[in-house]
Amino acid sequence: MLQKLSGHDKDLGGGLKVKRLLPAVERRTVGPFVFLDHFGPIDFEPGMNIDVRPHPHIGLATVTYLFEGALMHRDSLGSVQRIEPGAINWMNAGRGIVHSERTPDELRSVAHRIHGLQLWVGLPQSLEESAPVFAHTAAEQLLVFSEQNAEVRLLVGEAFGRRSPVNAASPTVFLSLRLRAHSPLVLPALGSELAVYPVDASVSLDGATLAVRTLGVLDAQGCRLEAAEECTVMVIGGAPLEGPRYLSWNFVSSTKSRLQRAADDWRAQRFGTVPGETEFIPLPENLRA
Repeated sequence: MLQKLSGHDKDLGGGLKVKRLLPAVERRTVGPFVFLDHFGPIDFEPGMNIDVRPHPHIGLATVTYLFEGALMHRDSLGSVQRIEPGAINWMNAGRGIVHSERTPDELRSVAHRIHGLQLWVGLPQSLEESAPVFAHTAAEQLLVFSEQNAEVRLLVGEAFGRRSPVNAASPTVFLSLRLRAHSPLVLPALGSELAVYPVDASVSLDGATLAVRTLGVLDAQGCRLEAAEECTVMVIGGAPLEGPRYLSWNFVSSTKSRLQRAADDWRAQRFGTVPGETEFIPLPENLRA
């Protein structure tokens, strides 16, 4: 039986509203993915901008994927990277990293649109305390090919006999499908856990309707996808982590005590700082791991 997760709306402030699909009450993870937000499309007037101030992470890898717009990533490693549509920005937080995401300077005074996904991948226990790493893979470095009359963008992992150059921490699947109207695609068994997410139109999944912006978690290996109109469908999944993961604010860990230590460290400003940044997001009041 297909599990459908409709998510819930969340206001992050500053005009940034998202649909949060993971974690959900019905299901916490899909493969190694522990978090999925869909933001936009949001049209900003001149002077309206996204400014996610510096904040910390542990125990996860963040993946920011854009359909439209641009963001500027900065982190405590000294990385400065413009994020553009189709690229993969993979940030392994490991034992701790701080980063910000802001509107690029040249867009701040003009009308612009932002639309994309924010995902977190839980790290294997052996890498939870590893050194933080940031890696950028430009859109032109990623594989784009035709498969069963659909355009496939292979972002992370393996699919249809090909492999992405992105180095994931564990078996991970992340791809974008551009389906043509009334042209079915048979999605093979790409991972032990798999989910599909139609971004801009509903799709038929093995004959069952999956509404737009609904995460459909598969209960069998692979499925048949078809849409009445051209649309984008994202696919996430892979091997599940070796045990449960606990989430508290921006922290992920296999132990609750580590979450509390991370909260204490951020409160005391024992994480690193982002060069050029003077602001930061304070620890939420009454945070409990």
